[in-house]
Amino acid sequence: MRKPVLLPLLALILLHVVVLFAGFFSPYDPAAQYRDMPFAPPTRMHFFDGAGEFHLRPCVFRWRADPGAADVYGEDRRRCYSVRFLVSGAQYRIAGLWRSRLHLFGVEEPATVFLMGTDEYGRDQLTRLLFGAQISLVAGPVAAALALAFGTTLGALAGYYGRWFDEALMGAAELFLALPWLYLLLAARAFLPLHLDTRRAFLVLICLLGALGWARPARLVRGVVLSAKEREYVLAARSFGATDLYLLGRHVLPQTRGLLLTQASLLIPHYILAEVTMSFLGLGVSEPDASWGLMLAGLKQYHAMVAHWWMWIPAVLLVPVFLAYYALAQAIGGIEDPRLKRPV
Repeated sequence: MRKPVLLPLLALILLHVVVLFAGFFSPYDPAAQYRDMPFAPPTRMHFFDGAGEFHLRPCVFRWRADPGAADVYGEDRRRCYSVRFLVSGAQYRIAGLWRSRLHLFGVEEPATVFLMGTDEYGRDQLTRLLFGAQISLVAGPVAAALALAFGTTLGALAGYYGRWFDEALMGAAELFLALPWLYLLLAARAFLPLHLDTRRAFLVLICLLGALGWARPARLVRGVVLSAKEREYVLAARSFGATDLYLLGRHVLPQTRGLLLTQASLLIPHYILAEVTMSFLGLGVSEPDASWGLMLAGLKQYHAMVAHWWMWIPAVLLVPVFLAYYALAQAIGGIEDPRLKRPV
């Protein structure tokens, strides 16, 4: 594997591993509220306590709200609380299967450690960012997998058999490309029952979004299949009595592998952004669950947008995630498939 592919791939793998173990890397429960500390700024780490004594272990001072001003905090420097590692805390699930209480770091109560500040309800932004990524970052691969599965199947059939099926399918693809997906999702959410769990409703919307995204991959796969089925070794295999299923599985569809990998790298950030947009508009996950779009919805409040910079962190983190996927797509697209040089 070439280095241009390896670097973004390793970055994305590391990101998803951290997200998978979100409960371990976050200090609190995502729904835990500290109502006396709304919009608390990120906690500062210190190696010197209030008396100026040096500590090898980092420590934090408690935030103390200014009674004369809203959302203004100062450090109570009477005691510096040591940050401890591998501590027991709120219970969480790993991949939704195993229960655990082990956290990477924590601090003794009544002190708190908010490395990315808190929201309007006093909830730890770091914890909600990690748990929210389990929804926002998973939505992309799920929807992209559905879109590529439908697109590959339909595009391969259209390109291989052609005629009326090809014309009908490409006409349907043009229609799906012209559909305003946002309005369709609004209509679909309106028809879902109100008592439906928000995560299930969100899963239905993501599946619908993936099903609607088959048109572009289908057109690209169709083009590759049209070219691949006329190659000499495919014609030779057909003359020896190879079945259509064998030709598609052994000779034709492998030609689309690089295309599908590139499309997956492009579609995943597209669907991640779609999830963020839906949750921001109130179509996706709702309280008390977390997602990056729902966290950004707090920026609808003007004072939160202009006075509390840490509320922008989910939007800032979307940028390197998208860049990693696009770098991966470019690297995959730049690797020439040896199957295009010689018969398989």
